Amino acid sequence: MILSANSFCVPIARCRQRSLSGGDPKVFLTESRRRVEMNGKNRMGGRDCSENLEALWDDGFGSQSAEDYYKLAEEGFTFSKDDAGPPRWFCPVSCGRPLKDSPLLLYLPGLDCLGLGLLLHEKALGKVFEVRCLHVPVQNRAPLEDLVQFVEEAVRLEHALSPRKPIYLVGDSFGGCLAILVAARNPTLDLVVILVNPATSFERSRLPSLLFLLEALPNVLYGALSLFFLSAIRDLGNFLPKDTLIWRLKLLKSAAAYANSHLQAVTAEVLVLASSKDQLLPSNDEAQRLKQYLQNCVICILKGNDHKLLLKSDSNLLTIIKGCSKYRRTSYHGNMKDYIPPSMSEYRTEYEGHRWVHLATSPVMLSTLEDGKVVRGLGGIPSEGPVLFIGNHMLLGVDLFILFLALLKEKRRMLRGLGHPQMLQLDTEYGIIDTSILLRVFGMLPVSGINLFRLLSSNSYVLLYPGGAREALHRKGEVHKLFWPEQQEFVRMAAKCGATIVPFGSVGEDDVSEMLLDYNDQMNIPGLNNHLQELNEKSLLLRQDVEGEVANQQLHLPLVMPKIPGRFYYLFGKPIKTKGLEKILNDKDMSQALYAQVKRVVETNIAYLIKRRDEDPYRSFVKRVVFQAKTSTPWDKVPTFDP
Repeated sequence: MILSANSFCVPIARCRQRSLSGGDPKVFLTESRRRVEMNGKNRMGGRDCSENLEALWDDGFGSQSAEDYYKLAEEGFTFSKDDAGPPRWFCPVSCGRPLKDSPLLLYLPGLDCLGLGLLLHEKALGKVFEVRCLHVPVQNRAPLEDLVQFVEEAVRLEHALSPRKPIYLVGDSFGGCLAILVAARNPTLDLVVILVNPATSFERSRLPSLLFLLEALPNVLYGALSLFFLSAIRDLGNFLPKDTLIWRLKLLKSAAAYANSHLQAVTAEVLVLASSKDQLLPSNDEAQRLKQYLQNCVICILKGNDHKLLLKSDSNLLTIIKGCSKYRRTSYHGNMKDYIPPSMSEYRTEYEGHRWVHLATSPVMLSTLEDGKVVRGLGGIPSEGPVLFIGNHMLLGVDLFILFLALLKEKRRMLRGLGHPQMLQLDTEYGIIDTSILLRVFGMLPVSGINLFRLLSSNSYVLLYPGGAREALHRKGEVHKLFWPEQQEFVRMAAKCGATIVPFGSVGEDDVSEMLLDYNDQMNIPGLNNHLQELNEKSLLLRQDVEGEVANQQLHLPLVMPKIPGRFYYLFGKPIKTKGLEKILNDKDMSQALYAQVKRVVETNIAYLIKRRDEDPYRSFVKRVVFQAKTSTPWDKVPTFDP
């Protein structure tokens, strides 16, 4: 439900936001801390902030839209247009109460200064942050130094109250300049600065021309000017009177110049989010420039031409923060302690994003019960962790998100993958959101013994491919072939943690693609071979101390030709319990025997699927499409062979 106004001052606190300070950062912090320490049911949602978020939690993303923002902004302007009071902080009521020990997030808005820019993200951010938004009244004429000092005082006071927790500054456009200035003046504080289309590129934008026209334009023509610039500055022309807009453009000009002169003084970690085709500011180019000047900066370019990036329904701010590993509650980011499981909106987004893969391959999931019976679905998967899934890699790991989403949908459990570190490296050169961000959001960690131990120790569902990159990047004629090391890499760890091992086999890549050029072919092509050699020299290569073919993990991108898709099949074998088998830890022969058993089950499952898929009446894509058209059957309910 969208309420009717904005509580920028205490008398209208019944509305959708609650003012916390009236301008005094001490009041803001005292109230903030009091609410964190409240016991029992809280009036903002009744949720105990010590509870953990479960997979597919409701983050509310998508329940609000840009249209809601403009409606609320117009109403908020109506209430505050004559307000000349001081700047103030407010907490959006929809943020609710966050989890225990959540860090503080201060939102610094653009030139409208209404503080509504997080509207689409309030509920999601409010689960894991103490969210406070800055509002500067329309008639306020505070100089730049006063605004910077106002934010700075809040930051310093919060640091004094919680010195071990980071403070997040989300600076949107003009707010980005404020965030840079506060960070530059406080290099010893633990700050995480998120810049959203920062206005540090003011001088290279259309805004100086706008400022010139505004100063020369008669007041009676101001409405026409706002219509002329509607696509770029809709919020400014609609929500600010002429004199206020002129004042704030001058304020922005000073802020941009001041911020640019202090970039090298910023020691905080910085994440820059930029629209690829921002119509108001050259944000794409500015992100690349800021990366060169800021000491600890990652950039992320998002498709689209909206300057109001946070009002786009496909840009979930919390997802980006998580995917860039920027969320933390203490002085460092921990893969376990700071992990936030996927929300329902993130699941839906990825499900829709992989919809055509699911439709094309219509994956069949089979599992084995305790009595050895094979059934359709994941009924044979243990309901309690820790569980270690061990299987074979399809080409390029095309099956990863199929497995992630299947476990979430049917078991509502996160499957935490262990993958090659190269898969998780952010594309910091160009900043485009890529698969690595999605893999981080869905819980994948770099493969290592310590990460495996941490996951199993926390009762997680863990996915491990012993064949690693060599298996995922196999050569011609190696479809469904295992490339496992001789060592029992995972058996002893599973026994140490009392984990249940679930071996599984998967087939189907030969039904969707045919390899044209593998690694050996590419190394015979002049020029390309040098490129591959340089790539692997710069990349982190694992298992170089291991003998055998599994150590030959040369990174490359095979050239494949798509085929009219067949079908993917997965068979999860009978769970193997290691609890009570502590002897494995010290008995090499026993651990080797269990290792061989797991490998044998995987190979047996692969052979079973290859044989039985010939009996599937709907293995053909065309037959499945016809069947679904006639019966309206979902892709995951299309019949298969009788297991």
